[in-house]
Amino acid sequence: MSLYESLGGEPAVDAAVELFYKKILADERVCDFFNGINMARQKRMQKAFLTVAFGGPNHYTGSGLRKAHKRAVDFGLNDSHFDAVIEDLRATLMELGVPTDKVREATAIAETTRNDVLCR
Repeated sequence: MSLYESLGGEPAVDAAVELFYKKILADERVCDFFNGINMARQKRMQKAFLTVAFGGPNHYTGSGLRKAHKRAVDFGLNDSHFDAVIEDLRATLMELGVPTDKVREATAIAETTRNDVLCR
């Protein structure tokens, strides 16, 4: 069973992304990176990306991670910001009652994107 399925599929990813962005936008360490961003589109793209990353159906049509994050990297996005996002993801999943082993699996998957997100 994929992580996507074990988390609860589309409804679970939708709930996680909604809560995740509430945390991100309240997190002073990273919220400025989202100034001027269309958050409805951002959430839609994040839901599609996480669905694929967690082993669900591939409906992602967004840019590659490097292209999608170039603006943020130019604005100063670095490892400390990436760490903050991982913390917010972990907190989101824990708040939603996701078992610890699945939280570890999800954050490990997210961690594999670090170099691409940071354009290196």
